[in-house]
Amino acid sequence: MELVSTFLPTQYGDFEIKAFDSGNAELPNLALIHPECDKSSPVVVRIHSECMTGDVFGSRKCDCGDQLHEALKQCGEEKGVLIYLRQEGRGIGLINKLKAYQLQAKGMDTVEANEALGFVADLRTFDQAVEILLELEIRQVKLLTNNPLKMEALQGIGFVSVERVPIFGAQFDSNKNYLNTKREKMGHQL
Repeated sequence: MELVSTFLPTQYGDFEIKAFDSGNAELPNLALIHPECDKSSPVVVRIHSECMTGDVFGSRKCDCGDQLHEALKQCGEEKGVLIYLRQEGRGIGLINKLKAYQLQAKGMDTVEANEALGFVADLRTFDQAVEILLELEIRQVKLLTNNPLKMEALQGIGFVSVERVPIFGAQFDSNKNYLNTKREKMGHQL
């Protein structure tokens, strides 16, 4: 359910920003929609889960911030849509994510750290992103993703077509293990 909509000029172009109910009044999901988005043909879409450390602080432990900014650039250039889901730390929240970082500093990978904290490897769901796309009347998607779970969430739920477009962030020594874990244990197509 849409809560509010307004104009947002960014370094990547002008967007309409809409806030949607996420179940947490203080942390709504967001959609940035290019004003010239053509819904009659496949729309470039990024479904991005919040990553405070990467998106805001530029952490090099992951590639999230780089992917976010590359997606915003592509959405600006190709008149697309970015959906920002409030699912910090693969759904475990910021505090638990920081605890997972502590465990990673002791040699665990991201999956092992989440499991050691009592969580599954990835608690995220993409149902709310699907609801947002349907509310925006977008049925043809060129999805900027490496994550097969995002593709599965869209396929067969009222979408005419779903095409995967790879998206990459910078690789550093500090995120090499993270990227390998995403590829080897979570099936990301990197």
